[in-house]
Amino acid sequence: MDLDLRFVGIAVWALGISGCTPETSSGGTGGAAATGGSAGSGQGGTATGGTAAPAVRFVGRFDQSDAKGPQFEWSGSEMQARFSGTEVRVHLNGSANYFESVVDGQAKKVQYAGGDLTLTLATGLAAGEHQVRLSRITEAYFWSVQFLGFSFGTGALLAPPPAPNRRIEVVGDSITAGYGNEGTSASCPFSADTENHYLTYAAISARDLGADLVTLAWSGIGMYRNGGGDMASPRMPERYLLTMPDFPNTAWNFANYVPHVVVINLGTNDFSTGDPGQPFVDAYVAFVTSMRGRYPDALIYLATSPMLGDPEHTTQRTHLQAVITRRGTQGDSRLKLLEFAIQNQADGLGCDWHPNLVTHQKMATAMTTALRADLGW
Repeated sequence: MDLDLRFVGIAVWALGISGCTPETSSGGTGGAAATGGSAGSGQGGTATGGTAAPAVRFVGRFDQSDAKGPQFEWSGSEMQARFSGTEVRVHLNGSANYFESVVDGQAKKVQYAGGDLTLTLATGLAAGEHQVRLSRITEAYFWSVQFLGFSFGTGALLAPPPAPNRRIEVVGDSITAGYGNEGTSASCPFSADTENHYLTYAAISARDLGADLVTLAWSGIGMYRNGGGDMASPRMPERYLLTMPDFPNTAWNFANYVPHVVVINLGTNDFSTGDPGQPFVDAYVAFVTSMRGRYPDALIYLATSPMLGDPEHTTQRTHLQAVITRRGTQGDSRLKLLEFAIQNQADGLGCDWHPNLVTHQKMATAMTTALRADLGW
């Protein structure tokens, strides 16, 4: 059986920048004031005369307690903006992480070395209107980053891009975070530069479906117990309550983002020391029961793990069916099984036996197919 253990000895990588140009900075322009905290909402502007004011739109969980700018940790946390001009830069302050910068649909990976830096995302654009999306692709393990604004040279921030009318939330472990998905073999060790949430199954599926995505993923985490049988560290039911999972005083307001669909992809770590049995089922039932109280109308999928081979994969499926059956007797008919096939080693493997990009694409296809069939998306 493949294990999904929390990696606690990651080496610090070089502080050089690739794919962007760093500049020390003491301020940024075109930033958005932190005024709310709603995932997927436009911040820093109000509507005047029926026209939306210039603003940055945030998708994900952002801590808005610092007036200088919102802070974030979860994978996939995203800042979106429309602007006029020929260039765009971003001002960040925090710990080293990787991002995916998407300007007018053109994506590139950006390494942020940490500290107070302004990074150039694009220059030499044609004069006119453009869109930028900056998405965090490394997980919360790499600590918090603060967004201090976009700047556009002689250009200007415009009204934010419209929010899609489809919302997805995905709750998972290292698979969902994208642990090692850009690695080329099972033997490669984990490193920040091989983790890319932008290329995970959930992110690909959300783009295919034209939906906002909020991801809550933590490597090594479980529903009932964490990797290696760890019961002392917080498990997902505890971290799920937080705006920033490393900071227990950052309680999330669930009214800020109400998804149409939730995909829960947990269990790999619960099985890392054997079948977790009935306690896993009980913990799962408690979690989805509390989730149903927050999201009364959402369709909730319980996903099997591609990293669990048989008989564990079949046992997990049986446990998930037990959760669905028990919740059905309690009047909840909007839980479904989402079957992710066992990863095929002929497709290659990511670092530490994790799904690689081929497997993530197959998982994305399965997720997209299910949502289209069940929701008409």
